[in-house]
Amino acid sequence: MIKNIIFDFGDIFINLDKQAPLLEMAKFGFTELTPELDTIFKKYEMGLMESDEFVDKLQAIFTNATKEQIRDAWNSIILDFPEERLTFIEKLNSDKQYRLFLLSNTNDLHIEKVKDAMGMQRFNRFQNCFEVFYLSQEMKMRKPNANIYEKVLSDNKLIADETFFVDDTKENTDSASKLGIHCWNLQVGKDDVQEILSHL
Repeated sequence: MIKNIIFDFGDIFINLDKQAPLLEMAKFGFTELTPELDTIFKKYEMGLMESDEFVDKLQAIFTNATKEQIRDAWNSIILDFPEERLTFIEKLNSDKQYRLFLLSNTNDLHIEKVKDAMGMQRFNRFQNCFEVFYLSQEMKMRKPNANIYEKVLSDNKLIADETFFVDDTKENTDSASKLGIHCWNLQVGKDDVQEILSHL
């Protein structure tokens, strides 16, 4: 019996354009995700560098870009947060049938952009729906590494077999499922988080 639900954030609740940062950075020289860039992105997502250091490192690679252009390109991934999804999670929270948690790979620049895009009132409404609001940048770990799921389970005394996880990235749900967590790999553009109860 499912008692706990762990939600991803991007493309589950807030819409993303995952190609936009690459297209924007292409304007100042990005051609492919090199091992160096991949390391920088993941370290930043794990909170292992501050935003200023992150932007400086990218500017050292893309020397013809301003810091503002780099920040804007990085944040171009963030789109809208449909009101019906906010209403849905508020109702699910008020029903008190499940313990709700958020687990997101994210970073300071994106969270600041989300707050700006949503407005603080809506962001707070959203955050208040969850028992714990887990962000990779604060945890110093990231999905799909097993330790991030293990921490959520142990911190909250959750039993894996009683826990359901929804994420749009198959690598993340595959990793969680190996720990015995029930998972739904939501297909963006085809599925919607509001259908989750039919997957439990």
